[in-house]
Amino acid sequence: MQLFAFGINHNTAPLDVRERVTFPENRMEDALHDLVGRNPIKEAAIVSTCNRTEIYCCTDRPEDAMTWLADFHDLPTRHLDPYLYKLPREKAVKHAFRVASGLDSMVLGEPQILGQLKNAIKSAEHAGTLGLLLHKLFQRTFYVAKEVRTSTEIGANSVSMAAAAARLAERIFGDIAEQRVLFIGAGEMIELCANHFAARNPEKITVANRTTERAELLAKRFNAQTITLSELPEQLALHDIVVTCTASPLPILGKGMVERAIKIRKHRPLFIVDLAVPRDVESEVAELDDVFLYYVDDLSEIVKEGLDSRQSAVAQAETIIDSNVVDFMRWVATREMVPTIRALRDQGERYRRHELERAKRMLQKGEDPQKVIEVLSNSLTNKFLHVPSSALNHAVADEREELVELINRLYQLHRS
Repeated sequence: MQLFAFGINHNTAPLDVRERVTFPENRMEDALHDLVGRNPIKEAAIVSTCNRTEIYCCTDRPEDAMTWLADFHDLPTRHLDPYLYKLPREKAVKHAFRVASGLDSMVLGEPQILGQLKNAIKSAEHAGTLGLLLHKLFQRTFYVAKEVRTSTEIGANSVSMAAAAARLAERIFGDIAEQRVLFIGAGEMIELCANHFAARNPEKITVANRTTERAELLAKRFNAQTITLSELPEQLALHDIVVTCTASPLPILGKGMVERAIKIRKHRPLFIVDLAVPRDVESEVAELDDVFLYYVDDLSEIVKEGLDSRQSAVAQAETIIDSNVVDFMRWVATREMVPTIRALRDQGERYRRHELERAKRMLQKGEDPQKVIEVLSNSLTNKFLHVPSSALNHAVADEREELVELINRLYQLHRS
């Protein structure tokens, strides 16, 4: 079975395609069991973020795995295939290294992807689908990411998605200090956004979440109040800025709810940033007057700020990655030889045991030990040399020279 990776990301697929093939955290292990259970796949790991869905697996039938991805999400294969990248062997290794190092992110050099990769590996470990090959791959992946980040300036002057959301809000309102901010969700991305908005001292911060426990933990850090998602219809109009990022499979803010909020606000502008994939805000909301709605892909231009200063680091990072790809593939090649080496040694052991038993019987019959040793050594020599000798004798003309050269190398022969 061979290493294979495939998937879609922000470079190959639009948001409306990416959001249809995401894997919520609470379904990840079930998905892995289904993937391995239904297909000839020995190992598998799934990476699912707002910008990418990727599957790393060990299989001889990658087409089955790609079909599974579409089937699992009830999509016709033809709708997904145009957006898929397909990466066998060393291409899969290089891609994993680039992703972990932040070279394949919308935000060049962003560090969040490394944590997301580690979470994906934990899920595969818990599901029992992470074998020797993928374990070794991702251990090397994390090592390469660390080397890139410590040896280059790839993350210098980067603008994160969270920072971009805050900058965009300033472009709309000017001074955020007079605005009321509502965060929907309480995960890592919302926490990062809260850091950037809180640094600008908004008039009020509110955290809405499905479970109040997580919301309260976040609220304590930023002197915010908490509400439940069921309170959103009444609370939405009381806020000027909304940043949402949940794991909900369905939109949380619909057109009707936002439209009512705008009327209550008497058409004062409402700024919404939706960083969730699948989206938390219905696309029809963008049609409303006085609503500034931005999805994750809309922030791409802002996060490119400072990119020029990091381009020189990209070449350094690629050099580090290429070197590690060569090393990893050398390990893979060595590992692929293990079954052949083991079979060769097993055969040699069978020869040894057979001739040893024969020699013992001869000794028990009282035969001369010197003679027994001669017979043993001659028999072992003949058995070990029979196969290569036979292959040489029966070789056809066009393969004989190559076979001779190979045997010379294997047995370190030097023809005069």
